[in-house]
Amino acid sequence: MNQTEIRITATPITDNSCRFTVDRPVYPESSFYFGKKEKSVGSDLASRLFAIEGVTSVLISHDEITVNKGAHDPWQVLGAKIGAAIRAHIASGEPPVSDEARRSIPSEEEIRARVEEILESEINPSVASHGGIVHLLDVRENNLFIQMGGGCQGCGQAKVTLKYGVEAAIRQAIPEIGAILDVTDHAAGRNPYFAAQGH
Repeated sequence: MNQTEIRITATPITDNSCRFTVDRPVYPESSFYFGKKEKSVGSDLASRLFAIEGVTSVLISHDEITVNKGAHDPWQVLGAKIGAAIRAHIASGEPPVSDEARRSIPSEEEIRARVEEILESEINPSVASHGGIVHLLDVRENNLFIQMGGGCQGCGQAKVTLKYGVEAAIRQAIPEIGAILDVTDHAAGRNPYFAAQGH
């Protein structure tokens, strides 16, 4: 399959964040977050993306690449450049994330302890003022599975709270975290995650 046949779908998440889904795994069953350009040295895909003016952070996760931008250029303009960079990376055959970057990831046990600490000391005291609570359900490699309960569950602002509050606080404290996945079913009412487990 040549690179012109690679299909990429762009889904804007916010004005400054866009998810690019590729029709094949780019970084199979793994994820890595690059919060700054300096961290991308030696990692081919991230280096190509940071070479695009305006890109401020990159999350590579299996077949998805989430890019944040600081520039005023609209996603229609940046998206074409990002798509070209992704295709060029796939054509290169280079690994998307360097071995050195992978070696910087702490153990699951260390990640779990550090996330629990940040939830207890910073995040939950903050969301508690809205009657909410955030639980860490699981850590797999450097990926987090969290659940939002109480006032956070089903709240129209839950995604915003997660994206800008919870995710930002966790990434600032532990930059080696990969994907942060909210497994709460916000449409299902009270305790949806546990109710679903009983089906």
